[in-house]
Amino acid sequence: MIEVNNLEKTFDKKTNVLKGISLTIHDGEKIAIIGPSGSGKSTFLRCLNCMDDPTGGQILYNGVDIADPKVDINFYRRKMSMVFQQFNLFNNKTVLDNIMLAPLYFGMKARKANNKSKSQVKAEVKAKALYLLEKIGLTDKANVYPSKLSGGQKQRVAIVRALAMDPDVMLFDEPTSALDPEMVGEVLSVMKQLAATGMTMVIVTHEMGFAKEVADRVLFIDEGVIMEEGTPKEIFENPKTARLRDFLSKVL
Repeated sequence: MIEVNNLEKTFDKKTNVLKGISLTIHDGEKIAIIGPSGSGKSTFLRCLNCMDDPTGGQILYNGVDIADPKVDINFYRRKMSMVFQQFNLFNNKTVLDNIMLAPLYFGMKARKANNKSKSQVKAEVKAKALYLLEKIGLTDKANVYPSKLSGGQKQRVAIVRALAMDPDVMLFDEPTSALDPEMVGEVLSVMKQLAATGMTMVIVTHEMGFAKEVADRVLFIDEGVIMEEGTPKEIFENPKTARLRDFLSKVL
């Protein structure tokens, strides 16, 4: 589905964060990305859907180089939804409005081509948003503002908001790092349910147990390069490099 070729990212023309990463992501694959803070993990994720523009290399999405400035990146961003560390919900909008905002915008733009009225589009978007809320057990929070939610509830809503766009790929940037420990489980549970549906997922995470359980492949990124990759069993039980062994000794 996604082929990354020699991806580079430099900030301020001097800080070389990504140093030639190449990777193929297959349809339905779950990839966990681990590594120390400042290693380039989140930058790599943000470059995947060009939230950060790569300095060099290619990102081929079904054969189209989305890093090419001539490509309509907004079209492809809709296919790669991202869930952030800090939720990024709009505090002046209800939970339901947060989920409906993007699909309603794009639905209205396409309504004439789809021969639908504004009321039809809104009704369909609302029905889907309520269905997704039901799936995560938060239907009763539909008309609540984010300030009234726990951190775990906010992140579950953020996941649903991303799903509402019908993405082909879900990108998760350390989705549990801002949560209190007792709230981590409820978010990981939703992500496990999502993984079981066959969704393609790329997850930057510090949750090693989750990576072991859910990932098809684990990447260890350090100093802007993929130092090691393999199955969870290979990475966690038989690390090949001293750097990965040292990292795992501190986090396991």
